[in-house]
Order: sequence, then structure tokens, then C-alpha cells
Amino acid sequence: MKVARRSSAVVCGAVSLVLAFIIGAASPAFAQTDPLLGTWKLNLAKSKYTPGPPAKSQTITYAAVPNGLKVTVDGVAGDGQKIAYGYTAMFDGKDYPEAGVGMPNGMDTISGLKHIDTSTTAYVGKRAGKVVQTSRRVVSKDGKTLTITSTGTNEKGQKTETVTVYDKQ
Repeated sequence: MKVARRSSAVVCGAVSLVLAFIIGAASPAFAQTDPLLGTWKLNLAKSKYTPGPPAKSQTITYAAVPNGLKVTVDGVAGDGQKIAYGYTAMFDGKDYPEAGVGMPNGMDTISGLKHIDTSTTAYVGKRAGKVVQTSRRVVSKDGKTLTITSTGTNEKGQKTETVTVYDKQ
């Protein structure tokens, strides 16, 4: 009787280990299919900023984390100031802090991160708990172009509308 129990426990443990391995291995593979992941460089000629001035340069890197994204942004703003900020947010509708300098519309929080479909994500940016930007990111069918369309209100109270286009690096 003791041998049978021990054998069952070993088999259950082995099955659990195999399932954990399969699930763990599948998650990174699934994440790699997300066309947003990777590094993107701003294509200023195809981008539009209202009001200006546009950024002089910008690079965004998207990395997968379990059920979310880690985003890092670096560049130079239109006024010559450094852009260097980032955040890690989950696809769960909760608020996540954004830290650094040069955040759009002075955002300090990313909220409502969600997948619309396989090539589209959306999020809301907040400043001091108030929504100051809504954005939609769309990766082209060929996976080479990322377009981010955003509307909001900047720190001066001006309405903002941007369409930023990025090339996959």
C-alpha cells in the first residue's frame, strides 16, 4: 500500500512538473508572436504633432513580461530636452506608475492597457489621477511600421493630437 501511494505521488509530481514546463515554455513563445515587441525608431517625416514642436528623435522598446509589457522610451524632445521614461504595465485595467522625464502630457500613470486584436493595443495616460491622454498602437500587417494615435490635454491645458509613426529596428 505504501509503495502504491509513493508511486502515485511521484507520478503526480512528474505530471505537474511537465505541465509547468509546457506552460512556462509556451508563454514566451506566445509573447514572441506579439508584433509590438522589439525596438522602434520614430519616423519624423510621417508623424504629426498638434501642437508642436515634434520630438527630434525617439526610440521605444517593448518587452514582454507575464501578462503585460515593459516599455522604455528614449529620445530628444522638440525643445531639446531629454526624453527618458518607462513603465511596466499589465493587461488588467489597473494603474501602473510611469517614471522619468519627457512623458507625453505629463503623464505619471498608465492605465487600462489592453489588447484590441493581435496587432493593436490601447491604453490611457493619467496625471495625478486624471486622464490626460488616450492612445492606440497599431502594428502594420507586414510588422515593419508602428503607428501610435493619441489625443489628450497637455500641462498647459492645450488639446493634443499626435500620430507618431515608428519603423521596426
